[in-house]
Amino acid sequence: MGVPQTMEALRERADFIKESLQKSQIITDNMAAILGSFDHRLSALETAMRPTQIRTHSIRRAHENIDKTLKAAEVILSQFDLTRKAEAKILRGPHEDLESYLEAIDQLRSNLEEEFRQLLTNYSKPVEPDRLFEGLPNSLRPSSSGSPRKHGDDNTKIPTEHQGKSLENAIYTLPTLIPPRIIPLLHDLAQQMAQAGHQQQLFRIYRDTRASVLEQSVRKLGVERLSKDDVQKMQWEVLEAKIGNWIHYMRIAVKLLFAGEKETFVSVLLSFGESIAKSKRSPEKLFVLLDMYEIMRELHSEIELLFGSKACIEMRDSASSLTKRLAQTAQETFCDFEEAVEKDATKTAVLDGTVHPLTSYVINYVKFLFDYQSTLKQLFQEFDASDPDAQLASVTTRIMQALQNNLDGKSKQYRDPALTQLFLMNNIHYIVRSVRRSEAKDLLGDDWVQIHRRIVQQHANQYKRVSWAKILQCLSVQGGGGIGGDGSASGISRAAVKDRFKTFNVQFEELHQRQSQWTVPDSELRESLRLAVAEVLLPAYRSFLKRFGPMIENGKNPQKYIRYSPEDLDHMMNEFFEGKTWNEQKR
Repeated sequence: MGVPQTMEALRERADFIKESLQKSQIITDNMAAILGSFDHRLSALETAMRPTQIRTHSIRRAHENIDKTLKAAEVILSQFDLTRKAEAKILRGPHEDLESYLEAIDQLRSNLEEEFRQLLTNYSKPVEPDRLFEGLPNSLRPSSSGSPRKHGDDNTKIPTEHQGKSLENAIYTLPTLIPPRIIPLLHDLAQQMAQAGHQQQLFRIYRDTRASVLEQSVRKLGVERLSKDDVQKMQWEVLEAKIGNWIHYMRIAVKLLFAGEKETFVSVLLSFGESIAKSKRSPEKLFVLLDMYEIMRELHSEIELLFGSKACIEMRDSASSLTKRLAQTAQETFCDFEEAVEKDATKTAVLDGTVHPLTSYVINYVKFLFDYQSTLKQLFQEFDASDPDAQLASVTTRIMQALQNNLDGKSKQYRDPALTQLFLMNNIHYIVRSVRRSEAKDLLGDDWVQIHRRIVQQHANQYKRVSWAKILQCLSVQGGGGIGGDGSASGISRAAVKDRFKTFNVQFEELHQRQSQWTVPDSELRESLRLAVAEVLLPAYRSFLKRFGPMIENGKNPQKYIRYSPEDLDHMMNEFFEGKTWNEQKR
């Protein structure tokens, strides 16, 4: 083929390519126009659909909110339903259905546990690193690069020993792990759970919830879990940097996170103690106050060690303050008790002259006090450096004297002076017997016991005098001699003798009726009192009966006047001081 032909063929191909390119450009332009039109249509469609999309999004969000609300309402209503059912069972009381009653109580306690868990969970959040860094001393806060400042001015590294000394007095500011306003709520719930015997559940909930949050706080710092193999594979420069970070994180964890956690948990306990110490004083609280004071003394050294850092000085001060407040409140409760005993105006009447409830209450109270001897002596020394044994003896003596003063006042409410003496005899005897059988004897001493035993005897003698003097006078006849021809003996007419027997019968029956309802609860004292009366009454009656009985026996209806033999009287005397009712006597 010649050159002309070749050139012609190339020209034809060039024209074909040019034509094809032109067609391709036209197609591209058309396609771009179509796509531009499509994009415009899409934009217009999107604009047209935007209100629908907004409404759809709003409806979807509304549905989500409704679902969340319904779920929350369902929880509330379920709790309300449980509470309502439990309330109905509790209001019916335990007598109707004890099992349901106990089940209802358990439901309410479970609600408390759940509320404690929810409250603790909702307000337990991981601590952000920035907040932790703010609690560090300035020398240990991270620089702008994010690593701890270990260098002084001009990038000069501080020697380790110098840095250690400078950190000894460094001040750390503990983070607030739980909002302060939530602590009292947690405290109240914890108190109720503890009183219900759910201490273990309380500790478990606190541990599980706070442990998880504490771990998250540590992770946020950048702490990694590395295995031995991970460490082996690391380059030394990387490992050295991680060790430096570990030292820093360890300080933050112990000085701030762990210390803050201790403070949060212990503050709940201390706030409970403060609430008890500040609450209204009453005698019943003395022993729990002493228990609390004792445990605070016992844990003093551990608390000092546990909260030894400067950052925890507030916690140490709170513990020390609580110990002193408990001691002060216990001391004041002592004084209140002594005053309350002397001024007790209880209207409880013991109609039978037995031991008054106040007496048994005070004696039991004093017995409990002696279970706390060592604690009491320590408490006394908080306020007075003198002999604690002497102080305890003084307090006990004053309480006993206050009780006796009150009993003297209560004895005056009896109209019968014999019952007054019997009441005092019973109560002082009960006090003496209780002291002799307790540790109080060693403290009060034998002299105290002997003095009060004599007081008991004095009241017994007074009872015999005021109760039996009049009836014994009926059996007393002056002079002597035999029976005269006019039917008289020693100048006493038969009529006078009859009158004496009648008077004796009436008086003895009245005494028997009344004093059989009186009570001498101590069997030994009761028998000794009966014997003391019988030793005076029965010989006098036998003598009178022997001397003047024949005057009546020889007349009409002798049984009308001589109703009782000495044996009858002895038998009836055994019914005195038994606390029998009138109906029991008639049987």
